[in-house]
Amino acid sequence: MNRVPIHEAREKPVAKVVADYEGSATDRDRTSKVLIRAVDLWKSYRMGTQTIHALRNLSFQVEENEYVAIMGPSGSGKSTLMNVIGCLDTPTRGQYFLHEKRVSSMDDDELAQVRNQEIGFVFQTFNLLARASAYQNIELPLLYSRLPRSQRRARTREILAQVELEERANHRPNELSGGQRQRVAIGRALVNRPSILLADEPTGNLDSRTGREILNLFDTLHRKGNTILLVTHDPDVGDRADRVIELLDGKITRDEKLRFRGGPV
Repeated sequence: MNRVPIHEAREKPVAKVVADYEGSATDRDRTSKVLIRAVDLWKSYRMGTQTIHALRNLSFQVEENEYVAIMGPSGSGKSTLMNVIGCLDTPTRGQYFLHEKRVSSMDDDELAQVRNQEIGFVFQTFNLLARASAYQNIELPLLYSRLPRSQRRARTREILAQVELEERANHRPNELSGGQRQRVAIGRALVNRPSILLADEPTGNLDSRTGREILNLFDTLHRKGNTILLVTHDPDVGDRADRVIELLDGKITRDEKLRFRGGPV
């Protein structure tokens, strides 16, 4: 596998690193399982006369079916990184590839298409439609596709079963517990069969028991082949992942594999 180590990305101009990545067809074949590749990512903001660097020189890659926890204290850059990976924001400089496509150079319409087709979002606050049922909330992303109604219904019912909410399909969010609402949110994120499940503090609004149930669901989804990136500041939540990337002041301070797919490292 052709990894681009962090120290190499710092030493090479980004154009050289990108050229190395795009390389030959043989090189691309060897990295066919790489889902995400970030090369020298920066995200900067102007505040008056100051420039704030939310992300600094990040280089890493994520393979298909990895379960990665992105960790760090408040202000470390983890939410900014999630926004870039989720195509909600673009880097100030550097390159971001998804399925070998250079996402960092896409326009707004292309980014919207990537968000709809490739990325499923799970938020701490659920972000459900209050007047819609669990079924309708999960089905919502499919309404923007051209799937026939029969296929939409079949896919939505399949997801309801996957998140164990068949018996609550017709209930609105105010008729569901916090854990059930988060299951609806996860179902909505999964319904388009995204390449990446991005979860931002998914247990933050839940009690400890319900939080464990949601993390157990993520474990199950990962075993079924889903790629999961989970943003958290909680070490106990981070320990459920196979790999931890820690950020501090916008830089990667730790990138550790906790276990391989067969068990602990």
